[in-house]
Amino acid sequence: MSLVSEIPAAPPAEALAHFEAEFTFQTDCWDVHNAITTGQKDFVLLDVRSHEAHAAGHVPTAVSLPHGKIIAGKLAEWPAEALFVVYCAGPHCNGAARAAVRLARLGRPVKVMPGGITGWLDEGFELARALAHA
Repeated sequence: MSLVSEIPAAPPAEALAHFEAEFTFQTDCWDVHNAITTGQKDFVLLDVRSHEAHAAGHVPTAVSLPHGKIIAGKLAEWPAEALFVVYCAGPHCNGAARAAVRLARLGRPVKVMPGGITGWLDEGFELARALAHA
């Protein structure tokens, strides 16, 4: 028996519930890119890295708002029901999770784009440079 099969897989109904629930918490780089390029972007994309990192290269249309600066006053320009999608450097970085916690505590809908900049580049997508920050 391998280490993979040593612990049995969850029953299919539990697996379905688990994996379907993941989509309520996260999205991926491809889906974000598709929404941006097809004009279907119905969310606010937040780059939660430093303003300097954002200026050096970010996902197109992303607003720079470092996770530590997410407060109610900074979100006032967006409606209460606005969905926020947050990203940081990539899967090795927990800045997006920190941002998601802050947004959820403020009562804002939020999803994480776990791939971050690393995932964006891995997909072959281009970065934008130096847009104004919030």
